Amino acid sequence: MTTETSDTVLIELIDGVARQDQAALRALYDQTSARLYGLALKVVRRPEWAEDVLQEAYLYIWRVAADYRASLSPPLAWMGLIVRSRGLDLLRSRTADRSGVTQELDETLADTIEGDGANPMDMAQASQQAVALHQCLSRLENRQREVVSLAYIRDLSHGELAERLKLPLGTVKTWIRRGLDQLRACMARYA
Repeated sequence: MTTETSDTVLIELIDGVARQDQAALRALYDQTSARLYGLALKVVRRPEWAEDVLQEAYLYIWRVAADYRASLSPPLAWMGLIVRSRGLDLLRSRTADRSGVTQELDETLADTIEGDGANPMDMAQASQQAVALHQCLSRLENRQREVVSLAYIRDLSHGELAERLKLPLGTVKTWIRRGLDQLRACMARYA
């Protein structure tokens, strides 16, 4: 099955899920759960947490399938972003539970967030930017994408990256600089 055919099938299944068709959800799960579980496991690094993330992701997909737009993102990329977001949410909640900073975080957020609620236009734009960023990241060379992601998602310094990946410090710095340049150029096309 080609990627285009696979995308077409997944888009049809997501459309079925949007109509609250349980059989479509089952078929979507059967075709995508292995890949999405692998992604969840990469994010949370614990099998039991990855299972929770996957369950939360499919519940969310069930609720928001009608909002999916194939013109903005391929189906697996859209679902992958949901899984990744759920995984990061789980990690944040686990970290907050362990360190007891939930109350402090809520107070800080309350001080920095304007208005009573999220502006729907801003949320839609943020979602489109997330899809664009995902597409731009996928265009980077694998190692370069890994270095950029570790630097910004895991908040590792250049030295920590060089040590962790067993690469020369200059190589790490060059890959990050070139990767960011490529991301800026790619994101400029979406602006």
